Amino acid sequence: MLSIYLHIPFCLVRCAYCDFNTYAGLDDLMPAYAGALAREVRLAGSRSGGAVEQGGGGAAHTVFFGGGTPSLMPLPLLSEIFVALRDSFNLTPDCEITLEANPGTVDLPYLQGLRALGVNRLSFGVQSAQPSELQLLDRLHSFEQVIEAVRLARSADFGNLNLDLIYGLPHQSLAMWQDTLARTLQLESDHLSLYALSLEHGTPMRSWVYRGLLPMPDPDLAADMYEWASETLRAAGFVQYEISNWSRKEVGGRKSEGEDSSYLRPRAFDFQCRHNLQYWLNLPYLGFGAGAHGYAGGFRYSNVLSPRVYVERLEGSSVTPQFPFSPALRESHPVDRDSEMGETMMMGMRLIAVGVRERAFQERFGIGLGDRYGKELRELKELKLVEWDDEGARLTEKARLVANRVFMEFV
Repeated sequence: MLSIYLHIPFCLVRCAYCDFNTYAGLDDLMPAYAGALAREVRLAGSRSGGAVEQGGGGAAHTVFFGGGTPSLMPLPLLSEIFVALRDSFNLTPDCEITLEANPGTVDLPYLQGLRALGVNRLSFGVQSAQPSELQLLDRLHSFEQVIEAVRLARSADFGNLNLDLIYGLPHQSLAMWQDTLARTLQLESDHLSLYALSLEHGTPMRSWVYRGLLPMPDPDLAADMYEWASETLRAAGFVQYEISNWSRKEVGGRKSEGEDSSYLRPRAFDFQCRHNLQYWLNLPYLGFGAGAHGYAGGFRYSNVLSPRVYVERLEGSSVTPQFPFSPALRESHPVDRDSEMGETMMMGMRLIAVGVRERAFQERFGIGLGDRYGKELRELKELKLVEWDDEGARLTEKARLVANRVFMEFV
């Protein structure tokens, strides 16, 4: 089954920690960008057919609008994109359709409009409940606006809400992080994503730290924050199904039945992000928009970064490239079987509850985990970083803080 990612690169302000392909001050480009995005979607849809490995010949079960700030896009422009999606792909009846939004950028009519278009999952970039931390991160909202955004989303009939938080910030104490998470839990979201701050090249925050204007984040303190959050969320009724992601395990008193054998089959009481599971299971997805990445047709590929160049490419080209590429293609490379196995291991091991399943790996590649990675798995098991049995291989609790040490074995 196929997934679709659409990149909306527009922001009001580019945050100090962000290294995503985002731009402020390009609002005038939104109409042309929406038109180009719709054209790219139609081009791919017309050529998808049976070319997607393990896919459904154009059937898509998840759609994700990421950014940037997709909630800055006016509803008529989003509607244009949705028409192209439905004309070009068979969206399954239970398709998970997520849109990222910033608190303070949405009101009730807008959220009701999103629901009418088919969006059924919202992801709010909360990041912190502390005013000083929000200011440090260049976030424009307050936590009071977060509370209001969640209230409005529930009023608009959104039954699946994710909230993003960041920990390990300069000047952030454990008490501040505990307060942020405690106040966020009061909002009763269905999913939480907790990310440790990463000082990415080219970001203002990295420059401030290395110029001595901010203290270097303390990795030991960040580890304490992570472990405390894991324990707290477990007690609050969340299941940690991926290194940085938690979902509620019960709705209306019904507890999760454990991991389904397909892992992607939706359950009414399951709030795991199915779109991100597509990435972690190393399954095909199409990327549309400026700077978007995709993995389909045996290739990994990415589009040009500049939104204006992206629009020019889609408007000006009469050439129809081979699937899954578009006129906006920046680079691509084929994925051979050995690389696919390594990527499947690296990403699948992020799924801490189930890891990489033996049966699924054998069915996909025609070889067992022990036959392909026996040496690596035995060494990691001796180091108590991996559990490995007849069911498959998964990270130990100890390994969650040093997961990259495990992933490197499969590069």
